[in-house]
Amino acid sequence: MRGALLVTGTHSDAGKSLVTAGICRWLHRQGVRVAPFKAQNMALNSVVTRDGGEIGRAQAVQAAACGLEPQIAMNPILIKPSGSGHSQVIVNGRPYADADARSYQSLKDELKPIVAQALADLRARYDVVICEGAGSPAEINLRHADLTNMGLARAADLPVLLVGDIDRGGVFASLIGTLAALDPDDQAHVGGYLVNKFRGDLGILAPGLEDLRARTGRPTLGVLPFAEDLWLDVEDSLALDARADRTAPDVAAADVLDVAVLRLRWMSNFTDVDALASEPGVRVRFTRSPADVARADLVVIPGTKATVEDLARLRADGLDRALADRAAAGGAILGICGGYQLLGARIEDEVESRRGVVDGLGLLPVTTRFAPDKVLRTCTGTAPDLDAPAGGYEIRHGRVATTGGRPWLRHDDGTDEGCVAGAVRGTSWHGVLEHDALRRALLRDVAARTGRAFRPGTASFAAVRAAHHDTLGDLVEQHVDTAALTDLITGGVPAGLPSLTLTLEAPACSAS
Repeated sequence: MRGALLVTGTHSDAGKSLVTAGICRWLHRQGVRVAPFKAQNMALNSVVTRDGGEIGRAQAVQAAACGLEPQIAMNPILIKPSGSGHSQVIVNGRPYADADARSYQSLKDELKPIVAQALADLRARYDVVICEGAGSPAEINLRHADLTNMGLARAADLPVLLVGDIDRGGVFASLIGTLAALDPDDQAHVGGYLVNKFRGDLGILAPGLEDLRARTGRPTLGVLPFAEDLWLDVEDSLALDARADRTAPDVAAADVLDVAVLRLRWMSNFTDVDALASEPGVRVRFTRSPADVARADLVVIPGTKATVEDLARLRADGLDRALADRAAAGGAILGICGGYQLLGARIEDEVESRRGVVDGLGLLPVTTRFAPDKVLRTCTGTAPDLDAPAGGYEIRHGRVATTGGRPWLRHDDGTDEGCVAGAVRGTSWHGVLEHDALRRALLRDVAARTGRAFRPGTASFAAVRAAHHDTLGDLVEQHVDTAALTDLITGGVPAGLPSLTLTLEAPACSAS
């Protein structure tokens, strides 16, 4: 089996990442050497590859669904919003430029060959590459310089699967309208549809699918049922609202550990807390409420791509006072990367916000200085105070120096990392909570401070993530016409598909 496919959606959060991961998992279980690809990704959730490059987290998770480690070629361009109106552009894993929406468009001519080379590299090394689009392929104002939707399909001669989210309503209008907004040469690449998040009776939906085929000449390859809490490592913070409460039903309410995660405006790598939510008896919720900060058993301040801006917003919302009161009362707080920097005494920033010296929250004896070059590396070590192995990865411009407290983590080379002062902890390591022994030791410490009876789970987080991948693969296997999907992947762009055209007609004039 050899070929490639581009998965696009009628809009953001239609399910492209989920469908791409599910197809990857299904193919991997069939023994196909498959890899994911996303030419251009806009996301604040990212990971560091083994060779020190930064790519979108969704592609790293899709790689895991394929049984692979993440690679730079899987996401050659990553755009990370760094505040209002500007973003950092990561190319082949490294910072390339700072740009606003308009100036980024001028970069696209020089980025096109980089995208083409990355995709060609993957196609040479794997049997199948499943590509994921971005946003909607019908963004007609951006089509002339498109790198990741129909521009990619045309450049690499890829067949396209168009995904629509029926749970939002208007799925037929979305699918037909998306196709109609494309020019005939782009439409020729769209080989079929997939309906996502269906809750009803397929018998009632079937006539609409037949009408869709009659109107557009293209089949619907599958209807995926709505399923709760399918997707770890979401890219879009909008998807956080749809997350289900994973608290195990057999845990007494009095013993449930309540984890409040501060919902920062420029929050990055908020998926660091997924591992906490995988534990039975732990409830994780995102909030901006000072009352939630006061009553939670553990407060997590996640990473941010705009540290100083988010610090100002915390103060405006009164969250600085709530965190200070919590720390004074001995309540547990954990800051990760940007969240760690916020907890410190001082921030010197001439790089991200360019606001110079800013007072931090003052809850940890550390200072942060932002440097132009970015630290990108994977890390392994231990957490001495929890007597547990540790590991993770670093993605930061901030250089953090401790002026007191004690280190929380220790690199394998013996150097210290992070800081602990009372019940407040901070670290620059993303992914540290995915290490089962450390996560459970931390939660036991939190439970001891709050008088709760925490019982750790028995499944590793790696096994939980693999089970999610298998669920996605099952959905594809059970609810998609996999023979038709295989034909689309291996056969390439279907021949002879009709074009859908829109015409404007002047209203008929009535006789006077």
